[in-house]
Amino acid sequence: MKPLNTISLNYTILLIFCAPNLFCLKAPSNGIGEAALAAQSSDRGGTCKSMVERNGYDCEEHWVITKDGYVLNVLRIPLGRFVGCRKARNRPPVLLQHGMLLDARSWMLLPPKRSLPFNLADNGYDVWLVNSRGTEYSEGHTSLNNYDPAYWNWSWDELVAYDLPATFQYVYNQTGQKLHFVGHSQGTLMVMAAMSRDQLLNMLRSAALLCPIAYLRHTTSLLSRFITDNFIAEIICRIPSVDCSNMFTPYTGKNCCIKRSKTEIFLDHQPQPTAMKNVIHMCQMVRRGTLTMYDYNDCDENIKHYGQPTPPAYNMTCIPNDLPIFLSYGGADALSDVNDVKLLLDCLKHHDPGKIVVHCIESYAHADYLMAEKAKEDVYDPLIAFLNKLP
Repeated sequence: MKPLNTISLNYTILLIFCAPNLFCLKAPSNGIGEAALAAQSSDRGGTCKSMVERNGYDCEEHWVITKDGYVLNVLRIPLGRFVGCRKARNRPPVLLQHGMLLDARSWMLLPPKRSLPFNLADNGYDVWLVNSRGTEYSEGHTSLNNYDPAYWNWSWDELVAYDLPATFQYVYNQTGQKLHFVGHSQGTLMVMAAMSRDQLLNMLRSAALLCPIAYLRHTTSLLSRFITDNFIAEIICRIPSVDCSNMFTPYTGKNCCIKRSKTEIFLDHQPQPTAMKNVIHMCQMVRRGTLTMYDYNDCDENIKHYGQPTPPAYNMTCIPNDLPIFLSYGGADALSDVNDVKLLLDCLKHHDPGKIVVHCIESYAHADYLMAEKAKEDVYDPLIAFLNKLP
C-alpha cells in the first residue's frame, strides 16, 4: 500500500496552489509524498513493444542509475525506417525530456509520421527518450521502494543535480558524441537550470526549449472550474456524448488543434506520478515569481542544505551566449505564459543572435506541442531544420 500522504491530481497540479487560501490540499509538513497517482495503463508490455516496434522502428531499453540511487528507464530509437536512414553512421544523438506528470510516451501520442521522435529518427538522428524518476517505467531504486516516503523526497532540483547528469553521461558514453537536447515544459526548466550553473555543457551540442518554463509569475488558470475539471475529467471523458477535446484549457490555455482521439490516448498513459516536494517547488515559483532552489521555509533547514538562510537562485543570464538554442512558445499557453517567456528572453538578450532561434505560434497552448494535428509542420519541421544546420 502506498503512503497515506498521496493526493490524486491531474495534468497541471501546480496551478492549484497558485491561490493557497482557496484550497486545503496539504502535503506532509516535511514536504515528502507522492503528488499524483499514476493513470491506469494498458502498456504493460513496455513502450518499445507497444509504441515503437509496432510502428516499424528498432527500439532498445536502457537503464541509468543516478548518484542518489534512482533507476531510470531510457528508450533508444537508433535508426529510422527508411533504407537511407538505416545506413547512416555516426548519427547525432538527441535526448528528449518530458514535462511534469508525463513520461516518454507523451512524445509519441501522434501517428509515427507526425510525432517528433520518429521524425528525428527518419532524419538521421539517434533518438533517446528518458522516463523521469517516479514514473511508471522508472520506479526503481537501489535501496528504496516507491512505497517509502523517502523515495519521494525530491524536487526538480534533484532532477537537475542527478537525473540529467546521469542520462547525459550515459548517452555520451554510448554514442561518443555530444548530444542535442529537446525538452518540453519542466524538461526545459531542468536543462536551463543546469546550463545556468555551467553544468553538462561539455556534453551538450544544442538545446531546444518547447514551452519553456523558467518564470511562472504570470501563469493563469480558471480556478473556479477546478473541482469539475480536475477530479472528474478522466471519468466524464469516457462518456461518448461528452467532448473532452478542450479538457486541458483551464490549465494549459486553449489548445487550438487537439482531436478528441488524442485526448483519449493521453488518458491511457497519463498523468504520471511526481513528488509532492516537486509540486511545492513549482508552486513556490508561481507564488513568488522567483527561480530558486527549493525553499524549506526555515532558515536553519536552508542553512543545513545550502549554507545560507535563503535558497540559491538559478540565474538565467548565466546560460552561455554561444550555445545553439531553439526556443518555441505558444501565444495561448497559460502555463508557459507569454509574459514569463518575455522575462526569459530578456535574460537571453545578449545571446549570440546567430545561435538562437525564437519561434512563436500564436494559436498554440501547452499541450499543442505534443498533440496538435499540425505540430509536425508548425514545430517539429522547424526544429529539425534548426538541428540540420548545426555543425
